[in-house]
Amino acid sequence: MSRSNPLKPEQIRCAIYTRKSSEEGLDQEFNSLDAQRESAEAYIASQKAQGWVCLPEQYNDGGFSGGSLDRPAMDRLMADIAAGKIDCVVVYKVDRLSRSLMDFSRIMETFDANSVSFVSVTQQFNTTSSMGRLTLNILLSFAQFEREIIGERIRDKVAAQKRKGKWAGGVPVLGYDVDRSGGSPKLVVNAKEAARVRQIFTLYLEKQSLQPVVRELDRKGWRNKKRVTKKGRVIGDKAFDKATLYAHLKNPLYKGMISHKGELYAGEHEAIIDEEQFDRVQKILSYNGRTGGKEVRNKYGAILRGLLRCKACDHAMTHVFTTSRGKSRKQYRYYRCVGSIKKGACTCPSGSLPAQAIEQLVVDEARSAMTDRALIKQILGGCDEVVVQELKDRERDLHDIVKELKRLDIDLRRAVGEPGDRTARVAELNEAIMADQKREKLLREELDRLRSQRIDPKQAECRLKDFDEVWSNLIPREQARLLKLLIEVVEYDSDSQSVSVTFRPSGIKILAKEAA
Repeated sequence: MSRSNPLKPEQIRCAIYTRKSSEEGLDQEFNSLDAQRESAEAYIASQKAQGWVCLPEQYNDGGFSGGSLDRPAMDRLMADIAAGKIDCVVVYKVDRLSRSLMDFSRIMETFDANSVSFVSVTQQFNTTSSMGRLTLNILLSFAQFEREIIGERIRDKVAAQKRKGKWAGGVPVLGYDVDRSGGSPKLVVNAKEAARVRQIFTLYLEKQSLQPVVRELDRKGWRNKKRVTKKGRVIGDKAFDKATLYAHLKNPLYKGMISHKGELYAGEHEAIIDEEQFDRVQKILSYNGRTGGKEVRNKYGAILRGLLRCKACDHAMTHVFTTSRGKSRKQYRYYRCVGSIKKGACTCPSGSLPAQAIEQLVVDEARSAMTDRALIKQILGGCDEVVVQELKDRERDLHDIVKELKRLDIDLRRAVGEPGDRTARVAELNEAIMADQKREKLLREELDRLRSQRIDPKQAECRLKDFDEVWSNLIPREQARLLKLLIEVVEYDSDSQSVSVTFRPSGIKILAKEAA
C-alpha cells in the first residue's frame, strides 16, 4: 500500500526592509534596525509551511526620513523587485516603508506591477483584498498625519525656544561653543574666536568692502568654525570667501539676538559685538550688497558720481580734480562730460562744472523736496495706492485659496468613504491640500509684509523735515549713498546752465519709513 506526499508549496522569496529616521544609537551592538529585522525574520519563519524563505540580502536605511524615497537601501530594494528577485516585502510597521501617502501609493503600484505582496509584522492585512487596501490607506493617512503633527510640534518647540532667547540647536558659529552640561544646550563665548570676530567687524568698518577683508583674513590664515561630527567628519575649517564673510557679518547672534522667521529676540547668550557697531556694519552691507560695492572707491567725496548727466550729449558727467603747483598743493574738484573727455571738448558744449557748487545746488533741491508737503503727499500717496492695490489682490488670492481648501477637504472626506481602491485619489487630494496650505501661508506672510509698508503721510512729513540734521551728521560717502537713495538722475543743461533733479519715489518712501 503506497502513500502520496502532498505537493510542496511554492517558494515565496521574502525581503526584509528596515528604516530608522535618525543615526542615534545605530553604533550599538543591537540597534533598532536589528530589532526590526529580528521580528520580521520570526514572522517569516512562522510562515515556513507556506513556502516563505528569508532572502540574505539586507535592506537597511539607517538615518533616513520616511518622508522621502531618496534612500539607498530603498533604491536597491526597488531595483531587485524590478529584476524579479523578490516575491514579498516584509516590514516591522507600515511607516518604516514610507510616511507619505503619495510615495506609498507609488511603491504599491510598483509592487502590484511586479506581483510582489506586502506584509507588516505588527499590522497584518492582505493587500489583495479591498478591505486590506482600505485598512492600509487608513494606516498610511494616520502615519502621514503623525509625521506632520510631529513636524509641527518640533517647529513650535523651536519657535518657543527662540522666542525665549534660547539656542535651538545646529552648528555654532565662529565665536561660540555649545555648553551641554546644564541639560538644555547653551551658547557660550569662545574667547579666542570672539576676539577674531571683533577684529573682523572692525576690519569691515575700516575697509567697507568684503574683498579687502577676505584678503586680509587669508593673509592672517584665519578660517571659519571647525566642527567634528561623532563619525569624525570635519565640517567648516575653510578659508573665508565673500559669501561666508557676509553671512558672519549679518548674523544677529553676535549682538546677542536670536533670529526666527525675520523676528529678533533677546538671546540668553552673551553678545560679542555691541549693537551700535553691529548696526553700522549692517548699513554698509545693505548699501554695498554682498559684492562689496563700488562706493568704497569714492575717495574724494564725489556725492553726485553716477547721478549727474549731460543733457546736450546724454553722457554721464564724471568727477575729476586738478592740483595746484604751489606749496599748498590745493585740489580743485570738477565734473566733466565723459563725451567731451573721450572725443574732445569741441564735441560737447558743457564745460567743467565746479563740483562744490553743483553739489550744493542738488542738496538744496533735495532739502526743498523733503519739506514740500504737496510733493511728499503726492509721492507717498502714490506709493500707498500701489500697496493698497497689492493688498486687495493678495486678499482676493487668499480668499480663493481658503475656498479651494474647503472644497478639497470635502472631496477628501468623500474619497475616504467611497468603496474600492482610492489610494491614488486620496494621495492626490492630500498633496493638493498640502500645496494649497503652503500657498496660504506664503500669502499671509505677504499680506503682513505689505501692511508693514504702509506709511502715515503726516508722521513721515514731520520726520522728513529733519533732513538738515541728518545730512550734517553724515560723512561724504554716506551723503552720496543718501542722494542715490533719493535721486534717480541729475541732468545738467548747458544752454540754460541749470539742473533738473528726478527723485525716486521708492527712495523717499524708504527714507520716510526709516525715519518713522
